[in-house]
Formats: sequence, structure tokens, C-alpha cells
Amino acid sequence: MTTTDLEYLPRLPRNKSVGIGCIGAGFIMADCHLVAYRQAGFHPVAIAARRREQAVEVAARHQIPHVFTDYRDLLNQTDVEVVDVAVPPDTQFEVIREIVKHADHIRGVLAQKPLGINYTQAREIVRLCREAGVTLAVNQNMRYDQSVRACRTLLSRGDLGAPVLATIDMRAIPHWMPWQSRQGWVTLRIMSIHHLDTFRFWFGDPVRVFASIRPDPRTTFAHEDGICLYILEYANGLRAMSCDDVWSGPAKEGSASDIGINWRIEGTTGMARGTIGWPHYPERTPSTLDYTTTASNIWHQPRWPEVWFPDAFVGPMAQLLCALEDGTPPEISGEDNLNTMALVEACYTSAREHRAVELKEITDLRG
Repeated sequence: MTTTDLEYLPRLPRNKSVGIGCIGAGFIMADCHLVAYRQAGFHPVAIAARRREQAVEVAARHQIPHVFTDYRDLLNQTDVEVVDVAVPPDTQFEVIREIVKHADHIRGVLAQKPLGINYTQAREIVRLCREAGVTLAVNQNMRYDQSVRACRTLLSRGDLGAPVLATIDMRAIPHWMPWQSRQGWVTLRIMSIHHLDTFRFWFGDPVRVFASIRPDPRTTFAHEDGICLYILEYANGLRAMSCDDVWSGPAKEGSASDIGINWRIEGTTGMARGTIGWPHYPERTPSTLDYTTTASNIWHQPRWPEVWFPDAFVGPMAQLLCALEDGTPPEISGEDNLNTMALVEACYTSAREHRAVELKEITDLRG
């Protein structure tokens, strides 16, 4: 089965020469963003990181001409028109507050997810960019996983009919970042945020969410959101649920492992199922999609060579560059991402108070 009829790749800008300034030189920037940008022909012109030797190494690897230790010096570069921010969420607000002071030449920002430490801070980031006239996009890159995007095509053209039930089952062991220990976050703001945003990408906003969480027995720093279960309730009757299991059994303690991410959508006229290849990184493992419809009593199995990490990272920057080029909002605008942040916060509230929480409780209360 070919993929020619599935829009699984992002639209690219006509002008790829826009100067990109990169703040941060860690794994996600060095091994994902910049690899994808070079593949797409984008134009990074400067990079900044507190550890200069790290920035120099990454700049040499990706042919970036200007290197800075202080990101504020990067912002003074007039050939930087778009800033790609890849810093911990508890420092992102400070960085974006500085970026908007340079709106005379900086036109766009690609922020990391989560967009700040909570919904309230995310709203403030959106306000700062809006008032400065700087276009804000958020790097919710799972929307550009090839199977997620291809399934969106099936849903948009009605192949599956009305969605009835959707599930994501993640059994994976992520590599936690050192900054997470000072936040006390494990799963909801780091991993579940991908799945919550993907449900929104596929189906729009739910009415309410019910979440139940417990600590991950492997993670040593204090946290509450280790293993996370949640159900989204939609006004049209659709139910979407996810099991985000970052424990995955004692796989690191000596047992055999069973690692993977599987998703499934059941509709009134069709079904789709898929896998996400990310847990096998750095082995290139493409995500997959199988689907069947009442009009065709077989499983269609389109396949592609691209993978989520790093190939899909073209998408978030591409949609920002397209937005600047066309004078339209980005596909993943800061405004849109506020409801993903609100869903994350609703999950925390639900788990702590042992009740279903409506999305509007978060957006109205903190709006």
C-alpha cells in the first residue's frame, strides 16, 4: 500500500533561507532539531549555550557560523529572524521575555513543550509574544509523527466515520532530564503532554478528563506523576484514554522487557491502529499505520522510511516558517497550545482531587 494519498509529511515553506537562532545545545537540539533542519534545507545561523565547548561542538557539526555563551548576545544578531528555544521549561519564560524585546528583527519563536511550568505561565508567554507582534509556535512534535499525521488524514476525510473510542498504550522507559528533579515532574508534563495534544489534534477539545496517577518505583527523586492513566470525555460521546507507563515492569532490574507505544481508533465505518517507533531510538524504527473500513474488508498497511526522531522535527519549524510566509497563525500556535497545557493541568487536578475535571475549569479559573 502506498502513502501517496495520505498527508503524512509536513508542508514546507517556499523560502528556506530565514535565519534561525538556536538557544540550547543539548540532545534535543543537537540530535533532533538541527539534524532535521539540515535535511529540510533550513538555515540555522547562530547557536547559544551556557557551556561554550558544547555550543562550539554542535555548531561545527551542523555548520552554524556564530556561537555564543550568553543567549542575549545571539538575540542581538540582526540576521536571526526566528528563535528556536530548547531550554528547560522553568527557564523558558525568562528567555522568551528577552526575545520579544528584539521584535524589530525577530519575527517568530518556536518554544519547547511544555510551554512554561504551568498553564498560568503559558498564558503569560502567549500574551508577551502577541503584544510584541512575534509569532509563537510550540514544538508539539508528536503531531508530526508520520503515523499520527497519516491518521489525521483518515479522520479528516471521513474514512473511519464518527470516532467512538481511541486509545494510546505507552510502555516505555524515558531518559529523564536532570532539571526534572527540581520540578518534581515525571510523566504528565513531559510524556503525557504528547498524547493529550495528539488526542486534541485528532479530535479537538474534550469536555472533561479523569486521571489517576502513582509514582514510578524506579525514579528516585520525589514526584507524583509516574504511571498515569486518564480518560477524555467528548461531547459527541467519543472516549479517548491513555495508559502512560514509564515503569514498564522491572525491565532495567533484570527481567525481560516489553517496550512499545501502540494506538488504536475505532470509528463507525472503520478502524485504525498504529505503533510509534520512538522507544527504539537511536535505531531507526518507523512508526506504522494499519486501517480498515466497511467499504474495504481488508487491512491497508501504508509504510514510509521516515521516523519520529529526528525526521518529524522538520514539522514544527516548517509550520512556523509557513505561517510567517503566509501571514497566518501556525498550525501549533501558542494560543492553540494553551488548551493542551490546560488539559495537563486538569489531569493533575483530577488526580489530586479524585474527580473528573472539565477543561473550562482550568481555562475559566486561570483565564
